[in-house]
Amino acid sequence: MIDKVEQMTTKGASTLAIKFGFMGIYGLLVGIIVGVLGFAGLESQGFNFLNHTLSELGTYGHSSLAVILNGGLFFGSLSVVLYCLSSLPHLSSPWESPFFICLALTFLALACMGLFPVNVYHLHVLGLKWFFYLGSLSAFLHLSLICFGQSQFSRWTGLLALIVLCSMMTFLYAPQLQLGLTEGDRPFYQEMVMQLPRPRLWWPALLEWIGLGSLLTWTSVLLFSQLRTKLRS
Repeated sequence: MIDKVEQMTTKGASTLAIKFGFMGIYGLLVGIIVGVLGFAGLESQGFNFLNHTLSELGTYGHSSLAVILNGGLFFGSLSVVLYCLSSLPHLSSPWESPFFICLALTFLALACMGLFPVNVYHLHVLGLKWFFYLGSLSAFLHLSLICFGQSQFSRWTGLLALIVLCSMMTFLYAPQLQLGLTEGDRPFYQEMVMQLPRPRLWWPALLEWIGLGSLLTWTSVLLFSQLRTKLRS
């Protein structure tokens, strides 16, 4: 009887952690959508995912709704951090702990981007830089767990993790190829705001959105996969 109660308590705690994760993803998406709708850049042009960055959505002065975007980044990311940390006592393998800790740090870096918008340039850039480094490491750890059979998630999640890894590594290291993608081949995370005119296809912006979008999609799939497993048990 005691064992049954403990199992029910553990299942309930784990399900609550998953709900925190879903709440976080929802908060992030709402903040981004509202930020896009309320964006008014230089010369009052609308938002374009091909040549406007996430950082510009949260720049005070560019949008009257920047506070909602930054609030969504901050509170939504912290909710996902709670999911990651709350999941640690309920993991099927101790080898999954580094992955969930790294994923928590990834979203903590994203929360810092909301707390310190690009108006606070150096802190914002630092958060953005570590968001991509830690996101890449999270995807690598997940792929390693799948390869060694230590993951509770299906192998299909590995495909999304590979997309996250490739997109984020490209964002970090493409400038080092000296292709002239930025002035002086500066890192993309230092190029979040660029005066007009700008290219129709601006690689720092596009790769930032691909990296963020693939991470949120991957995290959502992990949450759905984990929830389905809990409901079946």
